[in-house]
Amino acid sequence: MAAMAIFLQRLLYALLLWLALPFIPLRLLVRGLKERGYWRNATERFGFGAPPPAGAVWIHAVSVGETRAAAPLAERFLALGKTVLVTCMTPAGRATAEQLFGGRAHVRYLPYDYAWMVRRFLENARPARAIVMETELWPSLVREAKRAGVPLLLANARMSEKSAAGYKRFAALTRETLQAFMAVAAQTEEDAARLRDLGASNVSVTGNLKFDIEPPQAQLDLGRRFREFIGNRKMWLAASTRDGEERLILRAFDNTAPADALLALVPRHPQRFDEIAGLVQSQGLRLQRRSENAPVSDSTRVWLGDSLGEMFAYYAAADCALIGGSLLPYGGQNLIEACAVGCPVLVGPHMENFKQATEDALAQGAALRVADAEDWAAKAAGLSADGGERRRMGDAGKRFSAAHKGAAEKTFRLLEL
Repeated sequence: MAAMAIFLQRLLYALLLWLALPFIPLRLLVRGLKERGYWRNATERFGFGAPPPAGAVWIHAVSVGETRAAAPLAERFLALGKTVLVTCMTPAGRATAEQLFGGRAHVRYLPYDYAWMVRRFLENARPARAIVMETELWPSLVREAKRAGVPLLLANARMSEKSAAGYKRFAALTRETLQAFMAVAAQTEEDAARLRDLGASNVSVTGNLKFDIEPPQAQLDLGRRFREFIGNRKMWLAASTRDGEERLILRAFDNTAPADALLALVPRHPQRFDEIAGLVQSQGLRLQRRSENAPVSDSTRVWLGDSLGEMFAYYAAADCALIGGSLLPYGGQNLIEACAVGCPVLVGPHMENFKQATEDALAQGAALRVADAEDWAAKAAGLSADGGERRRMGDAGKRFSAAHKGAAEKTFRLLEL
């Protein structure tokens, strides 16, 4: 009965993939109109392109957040003299990997999850082992890697209640996929319990790798340069904002912020930079772009963070930071980087993707919860006027971040090197 369920779910999955195949080039074309990175190295997405070096430690990280989380593991392998291959799915993820590792690691796009594409990639790459970050559970990828004899580790794994419910719709296929991993390193006990319930075995709780990311000195130096650009003004940062949040943030800022306050607005997705610039100007607010690389005028109200890979610098320069994706139901973004550099954090009601980290940060006084954009603006104004509270929250954030380090070492041990 179980074998039949797996067969039927594999068949359905394959059918859905084949139905989608004719639309993939069209999707790349359309997405490339907004973000040209989707057109570059596109053949890699189909298993073609220059073959990476054989025998590498292969780390798959879908986009920016996963790539940054993978950095502590990648650096350990590089320090041992290992060849490292990093695969991504988004141009922003690829750009992040290239920025983090330069020429020290090989960076490619991962093929779409068609067995023949994945097989070609594996035959060319012949990796020694594979580390899949977070919840990238691609059935064909995992099955073909297992057939090729590539040991698989699911690292920094998380599984929300909503995601678990979705995977249960394909329970047999999910179980088969999870059981192909030699080990699973979960972020929290709750994640581990949901993964075990879905069929994962050899699950360990290792913590969140994002706590092990060290703020690069170059980014901290850039943060000081940002402060020189800004001068003595208070800077309210809205970091990694998502579609629909910017309008709420701009309205609340315009209604509440003191005249000398500056809003640094950094959208999550680079293809939206021009859209957000237009939105700011339509609200009647004076705009400058980070890409101008110039001091911020006293008359500027919004500084648009239209750059990649500089989030630590924005946090280091800010007086307080709102974590994007949390005002509307997107599940939130990473608050750990802000805490690590001592930036007071404000989070909205939707932080499901970082639930445990958020609860711990709130409990330790490193973060404040806000109900909506108006509440954010009121609390940001209060923090702007209270240097003592900002310092207290910043110090609490640094202690919180330091206390949760160690996930990289625990994960590394699971690889049995």
